[in-house]
Amino acid sequence: LGWAWSGRGAALPQPPTLLRAPWVSSTDGLFVTDYFTRTPRKLSPFRSFASIELFHFHIPEDTVIAVWNLITFKEQGGTFGDQCPDRSITVYFRSGAPSIINPLHAHFPRDTAVPGSFTLTLTWTLPNRTTGVFNVTSPLPGDWFLAAHLPKDEGKISVKGLYEECQYLFQPQLIVQRLVNIAVLYPGYVTEQSMAPHNRSCLYKVFVPSYTSRVLVEVLQCRGAKGCPLWLRVRAKAPPLHNSTALDCREHAPCQLALDLPFWQHWYYVLVEKHPGVPGPVSFQVTVQLTDCSRPSLARPPFLPSSASMNMPHSFGSAGGLALGDSPPPTSPNSTKHPVPIPTASPTSERCWPVRPTLRNELDTFSVHFYIFFGPNVSVPPDRPAVFVINLLPVLDSGGVLNLELRLNVSSLCGENVTVFGCLNHEVPLTSGDNASVTCETESLAGFLLSVNATASLSRLRIPYPQTGSWYLSLRSLCATEHGFEPCTNVTAEVYLRAYLSPCINDCGIYGQCKLLRTNNYLYAACECKAGESCPGHPWCLLHLRTPPGILPFSLGVVHPIGPPCKGVGPCKLALTPFLPPSQFYHACDQPGIVVFCIMEYDVLQFCDFLGSLMSVWVTVIAMARLQPVVLYLLGAMLLSMALQMDRHGLWNLLGPSLFALGIMAIAWTARTIRRRHCYPPTWKRWAFYLCPGALIAAAAVLLYAFVETEENYFYIHSIWHLLIAGSVGFLLPPRAKPSGRLGPLPRRKGCGYQLCVNEQEELGLVDPAVASINSICTS
Repeated sequence: LGWAWSGRGAALPQPPTLLRAPWVSSTDGLFVTDYFTRTPRKLSPFRSFASIELFHFHIPEDTVIAVWNLITFKEQGGTFGDQCPDRSITVYFRSGAPSIINPLHAHFPRDTAVPGSFTLTLTWTLPNRTTGVFNVTSPLPGDWFLAAHLPKDEGKISVKGLYEECQYLFQPQLIVQRLVNIAVLYPGYVTEQSMAPHNRSCLYKVFVPSYTSRVLVEVLQCRGAKGCPLWLRVRAKAPPLHNSTALDCREHAPCQLALDLPFWQHWYYVLVEKHPGVPGPVSFQVTVQLTDCSRPSLARPPFLPSSASMNMPHSFGSAGGLALGDSPPPTSPNSTKHPVPIPTASPTSERCWPVRPTLRNELDTFSVHFYIFFGPNVSVPPDRPAVFVINLLPVLDSGGVLNLELRLNVSSLCGENVTVFGCLNHEVPLTSGDNASVTCETESLAGFLLSVNATASLSRLRIPYPQTGSWYLSLRSLCATEHGFEPCTNVTAEVYLRAYLSPCINDCGIYGQCKLLRTNNYLYAACECKAGESCPGHPWCLLHLRTPPGILPFSLGVVHPIGPPCKGVGPCKLALTPFLPPSQFYHACDQPGIVVFCIMEYDVLQFCDFLGSLMSVWVTVIAMARLQPVVLYLLGAMLLSMALQMDRHGLWNLLGPSLFALGIMAIAWTARTIRRRHCYPPTWKRWAFYLCPGALIAAAAVLLYAFVETEENYFYIHSIWHLLIAGSVGFLLPPRAKPSGRLGPLPRRKGCGYQLCVNEQEELGLVDPAVASINSICTS
């Protein structure tokens, strides 16, 4: 969906919300603008990750600016929601995988890595509509994910259907501007460039294949006013930014920028930028050299691709690109020239070791095991690291949890003080020296560090929603000395390695449920508590049974803790929920917080509780009507079960059966009043001391239930609701008929015109003729 423009430089017509990178307007390139949009979706208050709305976008390569236009509007009853309250909307942005969000400020499980993300909060500028803009200059290409939600409920518990609900709809739109035909630098060749006075920069890109340990970019023969007034900037995957790796060519001669441990199988972008205020043209040459880490003293052959570069894309993005197996590009006055030699760098930072692959075994959705050949026990020699690669498929594997487990075989240490360090890095193994193995960080890389030794022989790492691609695990054994960690001698440590992908961590805990969610064509897993409340943390559940609620004897009620779990300061507040046993067990499983007690599935308990509550109202009103047919009770049970199955929280589930039963009672009372020619019930005491107080108590309970109940006062108000409803039944139920001492003759009915013969012994249940004689009583 959308439009596309193309043109040169700043003459390109732009949509109103589109901005540019600072250097784009001066780069001599062709620009194309694309527009993407998504269908509006209804936002929900945050309770768990399952309540968010997730949007999936794909940003193409060579994008210089991405602008998200975030549109939000209100609706109420199918019309504009001008009267709806303004609720802030939080939007999260992350590249490569969905964001890990924690609005409730809960604690994450141990050994869990939580990556960061961009966060934006939208406020309202109009009564029923607002718009926000989020710009990303030179965004990373590939998958981007947006997550949006409303803030947590203020605590008001409303009855569904009592009034028109306010809906908040969110629609993101993406506008990207990308450069086409970016000049490609071929390793080992020199490219000449003359920068015109009106241009400020020139952009190039070079593809870095696997097993590349070093990228060297060099500016040669720079000629301009006052030396070489150029900035050299390099960045992986996307065009450089102001904070990218940079070098001022005026202060460095020769102008060389080296990058150790570059990302494998990615484009690197080289930006040559003119200093501000430099008049006249500037001419220079630029070249790139790649070092094969398996041969540290040699550069990659400029004419023939190495075996490691066989994954290089066939299309380089510009006309005349070098395809695999083709001859080098021709020499032209303003492009590529003769190859140049590469200076030999220090071999200590250029060595690479064989990467052992893993076997992928898919068991189910987000359930994948990665097996090591000749594993799972891994031998880590003292003189070199052991490197493994785990490949996560694009989109398919980013919705789960990557789990890594290291277990050290202490008996293999032979009494030495050995520590095995593991560095897990994305898209490149980190094996350059001892310090990197211990800290797992360099100037441009940051990985995840694991360590095992004789004291702590087990180490785990969990990465929820991992970025897809290649993950490299480098294991190295070091010995602890008084001077720090040093390489070991003659000790080969043995480590048990386990790597797998799971939907959720520990299956969301005791009272959590791992759910598979889908947004359009993207699948992801998230936890949701079985009791319907939010799970602390994400995307797992941290529910632990600390103090189970106590059930009072004789099924009188259940004691619930109030609010969050007690922290040892003062006594826990308690509330009593009396009445039926189904209500006890349902509320024990439904209560907020982490102290819950579920004797069976939450859905079953909820259905039984709701059905019992509605049936109690139905049976009470039918009993007040003094109607005897059992079919009315069966009809009520069937209709109420069907209504609860359709919509368990609707207003008419309670109001409809109650009004219907009250209508039956009103008809029965009216019929008796007409037949007797006297008001029914006949005594004023029944009205004054029973019916009116019972009706007022029941009405007060309904008002509390519908308008006063919040999450904070839930235990108090809901307990009062149960008490009032249970108390009103004692007033509303009709009095029991007083039984006589014995069964006497039936009263005579006058004016019937017929005789009725009743067997007295059958009425008493005495049907054995040997026990009693049969006497017939005839009445007229």
